[in-house]
Amino acid sequence: MDSVVHFEIPVDDMKRAKEFYTEVFDWQLDDMPGTEYVMAYTAPVDENRMPTKPGAINGGLTPRTTKETKFMNYIGVDSIDEYLRMIEKHRGEVVLAKTPMGEWGSYAQFKDPEGNVIGLWENAQAS
Repeated sequence: MDSVVHFEIPVDDMKRAKEFYTEVFDWQLDDMPGTEYVMAYTAPVDENRMPTKPGAINGGLTPRTTKETKFMNYIGVDSIDEYLRMIEKHRGEVVLAKTPMGEWGSYAQFKDPEGNVIGLWENAQAS
């Protein structure tokens, strides 16, 4: 069973959003160097920055790119390529092809037959 492993909250004003989520929910927020992305830690993490609390997920704050940009959940999968093929076979649509994310892994986005846009996440393969 594949689980939701990450979320993204689009924001218009990063300073205001960071203040809100820190003060209201006590999340730890860390700017990603060289990007406008901010990691949001919602639970304690281990040395690999993975949640140590069962069922907890972390996410991020990202600049809103269009008025239509919505909250996004990412499902962790072993192979984005394989899942995108299955999604298209079952009347889904690829919205964003597999995209590398530094040394951490890759992501993609798809639209399900109901019109919902959801993300996929594939961890980088350990060598």
